[in-house]
Amino acid sequence: METESFKAKASRWTWGNHLFPTVIEVTDRAVIRHKRSWFSKDEISISITKVASIHVKTGMIWANILIESSGGTDPLSSHGHRKADAQRIRAMVEDLQGVVAVPEKLKLS
Repeated sequence: METESFKAKASRWTWGNHLFPTVIEVTDRAVIRHKRSWFSKDEISISITKVASIHVKTGMIWANILIESSGGTDPLSSHGHRKADAQRIRAMVEDLQGVVAVPEKLKLS
């Protein structure tokens, strides 16, 4: 099965994203947040199997995303994304979690 990678870039019009917008990438293995600054890059990743919940809070124009893990680490948060991108991130993670869970269910039968 071929999986796709999806990148959602935060708007430059939102606070904290003017020069270096936050990017959330969803792959078949993890959800990764990339945050740049002048001299460094901060990356946080959570394995698809360890995602406990996804909270999408939408406003008039932009959406905030909070992804919590079951591993006890800090949640992955980002603000200033388009509403459609935030919904796409949630849908992809839920779909990938379903694909990962199916083989485990087949083993038990």
